Amino acid sequence: MSIGFYKVADIFFFSFHTLLILFNTFGWIFKRVRFYNLITLLLTVFSWFILGIWYGWGYCFCTDWHWAVREQLGYIDQTNSYIDLLVTKLTGMSFSKILVDTFAVSILVSSLILSILFNVRDYKKNS
Repeated sequence: MSIGFYKVADIFFFSFHTLLILFNTFGWIFKRVRFYNLITLLLTVFSWFILGIWYGWGYCFCTDWHWAVREQLGYIDQTNSYIDLLVTKLTGMSFSKILVDTFAVSILVSSLILSILFNVRDYKKNS
């Protein structure tokens, strides 16, 4: 495949993955998409903790695919965490892996709890 394809794929993954993280974090706020938010959160939990049994804790197939694209572009990422890469790119600063991972898991768990609570509330209202 051409280098142009990989450049477009890199932009796609940065956009898609970042939007997915934002949706996972804040999607529970909006009633119209709340159920879909719960689904994407559960898929994320499945990827991180179930697939992570075989591929390593926190495994994300989006990150895996994105890293394969970036490798074709000649990038050698020093982290296996997309969130770590994103934070570094956005702030220009590098934080400890433990801090980034703790922050990511805290946000994921908080968002999942809120999504479950609001989805259950919506379900009870509509029953």
